[in-house]
Amino acid sequence: MRRVRIETECDSFRWFGFQGLSPCLWIPALGALLCFLGGVRVAAGQNTKNILVLYSFSDNSLFGPSDFLESSLRARVPWPVDFYVESFESHRFDDPEYEKSEVETLRHAYGARKLDLVMVGAYPALQFALRHRDELFPGVPIVFFAIEVRRFAGQKIWPGVTGVTDIVDLRATLDLALRLHASTNTVAIITSSSAFDRYWLGVVHAELQHDYSAMKEIDLVGLSADQLFEKVAGLPPRSIVLFGLDPKESIQPAVGAWEILRRVGQRLPTYCAVPPGCVDHGGIGGVFYDVEEQNSLAAQLASRVLLGEQPENIPIVKGSPDRFYGNWVALQRWHIPESALPPGSVILYREPTFWERDRKYIIPAVMLIVAQAVLISGLLWQRARKRKAEAVLRESEKRFRVMADTTPSLVWMCDPQGRITYLNERRIAFTGPDPDAGYGDTWTDYVHPDDLKNVLDSVAQALKARQPFSKEYRLRRSDGVYRWMLDVASPRVNGDGSFAGFIGSAIDVTDQKLAQQALEKVSGQLIEAQEKERSRIARELHDDICQRLALLSMELEQADRVSHQSPEAVKKNLEEIRNHCSEIAGDVQSLSHQLHSSKLEYLGAAAAIRGFCHEFSRQHEVSIEFSENNIPRHLPKDISLCLFRVTQEALHNAVKYSGVSEFRVELTATAEEIQLIVRDEGRGFDVEEAKKSGGLGLLSMQERVHLVHGSLCVESKPGTGTSVLAVVPLAAENRRYSEDGAVEETLSTTGMV
Repeated sequence: MRRVRIETECDSFRWFGFQGLSPCLWIPALGALLCFLGGVRVAAGQNTKNILVLYSFSDNSLFGPSDFLESSLRARVPWPVDFYVESFESHRFDDPEYEKSEVETLRHAYGARKLDLVMVGAYPALQFALRHRDELFPGVPIVFFAIEVRRFAGQKIWPGVTGVTDIVDLRATLDLALRLHASTNTVAIITSSSAFDRYWLGVVHAELQHDYSAMKEIDLVGLSADQLFEKVAGLPPRSIVLFGLDPKESIQPAVGAWEILRRVGQRLPTYCAVPPGCVDHGGIGGVFYDVEEQNSLAAQLASRVLLGEQPENIPIVKGSPDRFYGNWVALQRWHIPESALPPGSVILYREPTFWERDRKYIIPAVMLIVAQAVLISGLLWQRARKRKAEAVLRESEKRFRVMADTTPSLVWMCDPQGRITYLNERRIAFTGPDPDAGYGDTWTDYVHPDDLKNVLDSVAQALKARQPFSKEYRLRRSDGVYRWMLDVASPRVNGDGSFAGFIGSAIDVTDQKLAQQALEKVSGQLIEAQEKERSRIARELHDDICQRLALLSMELEQADRVSHQSPEAVKKNLEEIRNHCSEIAGDVQSLSHQLHSSKLEYLGAAAAIRGFCHEFSRQHEVSIEFSENNIPRHLPKDISLCLFRVTQEALHNAVKYSGVSEFRVELTATAEEIQLIVRDEGRGFDVEEAKKSGGLGLLSMQERVHLVHGSLCVESKPGTGTSVLAVVPLAAENRRYSEDGAVEETLSTTGMV
């Protein structure tokens, strides 16, 4: 036996230097640190798990990568794990002295060490561990792996033992070999005479006798290399070989097991029996278990044992079905296509393609060729690229200038110091005929003096922050008039990302400002008009209605004093009082109708306007001729109110300014619109001058008609009279409203609703 390795996993510690401390301070601190680290090491040592791994063969590669089992187990437990690995030469277990020496070696190596778990790979190591368990590691649980399930047939599992089994499907290997070589009539078996190999030889015999009894079997067992080569040379041509040798560390012949495999495999199709390593050294292949899966499952069971589960409570795990593992070189030598192999086969040592094999040479060669081609064509390409870039740049500049010159805005650009470097044509035309005016710092000459300081401060702050900005200022036009401008600018960058200045565009917002001022003026006028209207109503109520009511009160007192007179006198006084009450009621009603006519809601626009004309003519002692044609009774409220107010305003203005006492009001409806005309033959006026005076009469009529999407036209000249025309469209929804109202009126008349 040879000890392969001892792997431990312990915590590492470092010394920490203390500088600047006096000896009376750092010596006690160092002592405390050593005590602390010593306690940590003791605690870690107490929690460390010790695992002894026993392999049946000296070639541990038969069980997969050496560190796979250890890393898989360490990943599953929370403690440090120390592995102690020992390997046997199972073919020597037939010698009692060898086994006795192995027992003594293990007792000497691990007798004083507390083992937490023993793991064994393959059946010979398991037999050894069970035979000497009590004297080597009593009470220590055992986890086995890579042991063929038929080893446990009819046998009871030992206490404190669990593990992972596999299935070595020699029948599948024989079936595949005989199917791929259908003309085979002889199977030669090469193996050693150890107990382990004799077991598998018996398995092969049983499989051949069961399914291939007519097949000739030749056993080449325990022969030297020369004898084997001689026997193989004498095999029939239609023979295949089942190889079952594995290398022995204690025996180092001139021709080892893998060299024998290589030579035999060149002469006859050679398949692997038990050792999976046979595939790595020239065997065609065989059906084996997954070595990594066996290690992973064994690590899983071992972690459960270390975590406290009893092995008796952990059932034995069976590995996955075996797969065919083949050597690509051997398959090519014997012309076996991969399509003839079972699904899921694993092909090893596949010859790399031309690209895979030589790409480390191909890539530099191609790069060198490409580099040479690039260098050869570089100058021509660079010159063509430069010319193309210059053409694109010129075209881009041309497009920019065309766009900048055709835009309605005044476009400018400046450098990082704020000096103007570009002005579009509109900007130059705006400020004057001098094409050089406004460049550099001369642009400040065109800014209104009251706005210049704020503009310069905004520009300086923007140049410092390099952020977009906007500002309003007055700019002098070529005719000397200052116009309000809204200027918006954004930073520009060069190709390397550096700040290049600003680009901005200014638009004339003078009209918007004037409109805003006009709106503010109109708002004030509306408030003033509202106050005047309130004053008028209060004046009429006080000067007219209140005085007449006072007079009525005096008449009632007088009537009371003369109540003893003749009945004819009393009756006359009461008749006068009744007439006065009727007149007061009519005037109050007229005033109410001026403010809000209830007839609009109940009788419609035509009736309301007719009633207003009648009251207005009586009140002002004028003649108003009213006519209507095809006016629906039910119109939308906004249209009815608009027509009514326009009529009111137009008649008030006519009575006030026309100088005549005869007026005409015409109301006409078509399928698409309603027209209102108020005419007089008075003195007339200049419409444009009236608009400039800022009176609210025309403005209020225009706004009311505009709200219902209509139009208002005032025709008048001095001495020719005045005509006010309001046209209001009837939208589809307005027409439906009118029709629905007419239907509802009809149903109400007939009593159906």
